Amino acid sequence: MEALLASTFTVAIAEIGDKTQLLALLLAARFKNKTAIIMGILLATLFNHFAAAWVGQWAVTWFDPELARYLVAASFFAIAIWVLIPDKVDAEESRFYQMGPFIATFILFFIAEMGDKTQIATVVLAAKYDALAMVVAGTTLGMLLANVPVVLAGHFSAEKLPLQWIHRGCAVLFALLGIATLLF
Repeated sequence: MEALLASTFTVAIAEIGDKTQLLALLLAARFKNKTAIIMGILLATLFNHFAAAWVGQWAVTWFDPELARYLVAASFFAIAIWVLIPDKVDAEESRFYQMGPFIATFILFFIAEMGDKTQIATVVLAAKYDALAMVVAGTTLGMLLANVPVVLAGHFSAEKLPLQWIHRGCAVLFALLGIATLLF
């Protein structure tokens, strides 16, 4: 349960102002079928984060448990710094738009998540918690908690939120996860 809650909370907070949240806003403005967009986000996140969590659990087996603990903690600290750098998304017309809202969302979200903060966080969370399904469920739920409201209220802008404070809070959260990893 700890893996599920930590993964959900961490990714939901990290996703605020992230490029995939900005992408959700663009897709909501472009397409009327909000259900197709939400389903595209769900499936793209499940596939992407399952692969990321699997890599995290696989990678941790290659290291001595003590070294792995330090690597996971260092990764949390690195993500804490990374989240302080705001993301931007290109507003250019994508050739995927002509494929419809579901396929466009699935492809664009899957690609946008590659190497993204939340994908890296999923790798690290899976390395920390030996609960692949709970980490994937939690990170996917966190993505949905952050993105579905943006899709449903397509006119809503992430710029109206105090992003600087949200990024700082998220950085503190990742730093605390790093400290907790070292201590426990």
